[in-house]
Amino acid sequence: MPAEDIRLPELAAARLDSGSFRDPESRVFYADGEVLRALSAEGLADFEALAQSALFARAQAEGRIVRTERVDDWRALDLPLVKEPAAVLRHERVPFVSYPYEWPFSMLKDAALLQLDLLRDALAEGLVLKDASPYNVQFVGARATFVDVGSFERLRPGETWTAYRQFCMLFLYPLLLQALRGVDYQPLLRGQIDGIDPFAMRALLPLRDRLRRGVFTHVTLHARLQQRYADRAGEIRSSLSRQLADPALQRRLLDANVRKMRKLVERLRWQPASGVWVSYGERNTYSDEDTRLKEQFVEEAAAGARRRLVWDLGCNNGRYARIAARHADYVVAVDADQGPVELLYRDLREEGNDRILPLVMNLADPSPGLGWRGAERRPLWERGRPDLVLALALIHHIAISANVPVREFLEWLHSLGSELVIEFPTRDDPMVQKLLAGKRAGLHPDYERERFERELRELFEIRKSVELPSGTRILYHAYPRGSGAGSAAAASGTRAGG
Repeated sequence: MPAEDIRLPELAAARLDSGSFRDPESRVFYADGEVLRALSAEGLADFEALAQSALFARAQAEGRIVRTERVDDWRALDLPLVKEPAAVLRHERVPFVSYPYEWPFSMLKDAALLQLDLLRDALAEGLVLKDASPYNVQFVGARATFVDVGSFERLRPGETWTAYRQFCMLFLYPLLLQALRGVDYQPLLRGQIDGIDPFAMRALLPLRDRLRRGVFTHVTLHARLQQRYADRAGEIRSSLSRQLADPALQRRLLDANVRKMRKLVERLRWQPASGVWVSYGERNTYSDEDTRLKEQFVEEAAAGARRRLVWDLGCNNGRYARIAARHADYVVAVDADQGPVELLYRDLREEGNDRILPLVMNLADPSPGLGWRGAERRPLWERGRPDLVLALALIHHIAISANVPVREFLEWLHSLGSELVIEFPTRDDPMVQKLLAGKRAGLHPDYERERFERELRELFEIRKSVELPSGTRILYHAYPRGSGAGSAAAASGTRAGG
C-alpha cells in the first residue's frame, strides 16, 4: 500500500503505548505525532492476508476499520519489543480515546455488533479475529470503528472461536445485565478490566433469567462447563480441533455460532427510565428567557476562537455540546447519568454525527488509570486536554452532592489549562435548595456566591459574567491564570490501536 516515509529521528525517539502489550505479534507506539504499529514476521503475514482481502479496503472506506497504511522507512526503530519487528503500520488517529466502562448501553452494543460483523466478514475471507475486546473499538463521534488491525489473523485448521469467552465477559454479560436486570454495567467493567466471569454472571441472575433462550447457553451452561472441565481445557481443545479439521465445516460452524450470537445481541434492548434528568430538555428549572441567554452566552464564548477539543462536563441532553461543536473540531460530552447519555448517543447516531463523543462518567469519581501498572487505561485528563471546558449546572452537584470543596473543584478545572465557561447556581436556586434539603445546616459554608467569585478570580481571569433573569444562576467566561488558554491542549495522547 502507498505510504509516506517517516523520518528516522522520530522513529528513534518513539514511545510505546502503555495499553498495547498483550499481543507479541503487534505493538502500538507513537513517533512525531503519528500512531504506529510494529508487526512481527508472523503479524506481518497475517496483515498481508488481511490487506489482500476485499474486506480490508471495503471496511476502511465504510469507516468500520481505522485507515491504515504500511510505512517504508522504519529501520531506526529501537523499542523493547517482545519479537523483532518486520514491518510498521501507520494508523489514522482517533480524536479522543474512550473505554467501554464510559459507554452507554447502545454504544457497547454497537461495538459488539461491529466486532461480530467484522468476524463474519473475516471468516468469509479465511481470516478470524484472535480476540474480542471492546478496547479494540473506538468511537469517532457516534461511529464505531475497529482500531486493532493486529487482531486479524489467518484462520488455522481446526481452530475454534478462541475469543468466545472474552466476548461473553466484556460484551455479552454487561449488555445482558443492563437489558435484563437494569443494572448499570459501567462500574463492573471499571472494577474488572477483563470483564465479568461466567460464575459471577450466573450468580447475578435469578433462575428465571438463567433459563432464558441464549442466556442458558452462554451463561448457565458456560459456567457449568468451565467448572467441570477447567483441568481438561487442552484435551477438549484438541478434540474440537480434530472435529473441525475440514476447512469448509470449520467455517460453516464458526459462522453459525457468530451469527447466533449476533441475533442474541441484536435482540437486547434497554430503555432509560423516564425522569427529571432524562426529560431534561422538556422539563427543567430554566425559564425560556434563561435558556435563551444561556445559549447566547455559550455561543459567544465558543465562537471566540476555533477550538481543537471542547469538554462539556455535565452535558445532559447535549444542548450546549452541540453549540460548542459549531466552533470546534471535536467535543467530548460527559454526564454521570447513563440515561441522557444513551438518548444523546442515539440521536447523534441517527444524525451520523462524528464530532460529539458522549460518555458516562461521574466527575466526582472520574475514570482513573487502570490495568497493568495503572497505565493500561488512562485517566480522562491524560487522553487529550481541552481548549475550552463547559461546566454548566454542575458545580452544585460536585460541591453539595459529592462534598467536594468548591476550591478543589476550581483548582482541578484550573489544572486543565483551558478556557472555562462555568455556571454557579446560588443557594436560593430551586435545585440547590433541593440538594441542601437533606443536608445538615452549615455543612457547606464555601458554597456562597461571593466566596465562589473570589476563589474563581484567584485562579482565573473573568472576562465576562451574566446573571440569568431568574436571579439564581450566574454564568462566567474565564481564562486560567498562569497559563495561556488551552496551553495544556497539546498533550493529546490519543491513539488508534489496541
